[in-house]
Amino acid sequence: MLGGLLPSSPVVAVSMIVVTTGVIWVGSGWLESSAEQLSAHYGLPPVVQGSIVVAVGSSFPELASVVFTALAGVFEMGVGGIVGSAIFNILVIPALAGLAATGNIETNRTIVYKEAQFYMIAVAALIITFSLGVIYLPAPNSPELVGQITRPLAVIPLLLYGLYLFIQWQDVSEYTGEVELNDAIGRQWALLAGGLLLILIGVEQLVGAVEILTDAFGIPEFLAGVIIIAAATSLPDTLVSVRAAREGKGLTSLGNVLGSNTFDLLVAIPIGVLIIPTGVVSINFAVAVPMLGVLTLATVLLFAFLRTDLSLTTTEAYALLVAYGIFVAWVVAETVGVVDLVAAT
Repeated sequence: MLGGLLPSSPVVAVSMIVVTTGVIWVGSGWLESSAEQLSAHYGLPPVVQGSIVVAVGSSFPELASVVFTALAGVFEMGVGGIVGSAIFNILVIPALAGLAATGNIETNRTIVYKEAQFYMIAVAALIITFSLGVIYLPAPNSPELVGQITRPLAVIPLLLYGLYLFIQWQDVSEYTGEVELNDAIGRQWALLAGGLLLILIGVEQLVGAVEILTDAFGIPEFLAGVIIIAAATSLPDTLVSVRAAREGKGLTSLGNVLGSNTFDLLVAIPIGVLIIPTGVVSINFAVAVPMLGVLTLATVLLFAFLRTDLSLTTTEAYALLVAYGIFVAWVVAETVGVVDLVAAT
C-alpha cells in the first residue's frame, strides 16, 4: 500500500478506505463541476448533459475500479463494484434526490421511455454477454457455470453503447437551447483533468485496501465489490444528483443516474476485459446472475415510479430506500453465511 510505505494490516486498510474515499469525493467534485460548465458552454440539452457528460464524469470512479481490479487479477471485485454501484444508484440516489427536492421530482417521457428503457436493454445485454461466455467458453478446471469473457464478447456491450451515443447525438443536433459561453473554458478543461488524476490515485489505493480486507476476513471478491467499492465509488453520483435536485434540475438528476449506470454496464466492464494482457476474464454466473436479477428488479421498480404521473413522490422515495435496505440485509446475510443464495467465489 502506497508503494510499501504502509503496513498491510486491516486497521491501515480501513483507514486508507476512508482517506481514499475523501480523495475520490474531491476529485469527482472537480470533475462534475467542470463537466457541468463545459456542457453549458457547448449548449448541450439537460437530458444529454446529465446522461452523457455528467454521467460519464461521475462514473469515472467505477471505470477506474474495474481497470485496477482487472490489472490486479481480481476482476470479479470490480464487476461486483459496478453491479453494487448500479443498484445503489437506482434505489438510493433517486430516493435522496426526491427527498432533497422541493416537492416531487418531475420527469418526462424522454427520461422514462428513452433513458430508463435503454438502461433496461443495457442490463439485458450484459446478462446475454455473460451467458454467451458460460455457454460457449466454459473456464477450464473451474466449477460449473464459470465462463470466460473474451475481447470479442466484450465488444457486444460497447457496440450497444455506440448506439446510445448515436441516439444522444441526434438529440443534440435537434436542440436549440441557449449557449452559456465561459471565458475560463481552459481552466474548466484543466479542472477536469485534475479531477480525473485524483480519482485515479484514490481508486488505485482503494482497491489495494479492499484486497487486504478480503484476504484478512475471507470475504468473497464479488461481495466485497458490492459492499465496499460500490459505496465509495457511488458518492460522486449521489452528490451531483442531490445537488441538481435541490436546484430544481430533476431531469439532469435522473439523467445522471440512468446515464451513469448505462456507462458502467456497457463501457466500464468491457474495458476491464480489453485491457487485461490475456484478453480473457472468468465470470461466475452463479454469483453474477442473482445480483443482476436484483438490479433488474430495482430498475423495474424505479421505472414504475417514474412513469406514474411522470414524477417521483416522497412516498416513492422512501419505498426505494426500504428496497435498498432489504438488499443490504441480504448481502450481509450472504457474507456471514446465514443464507446461501449466491455461490461463494
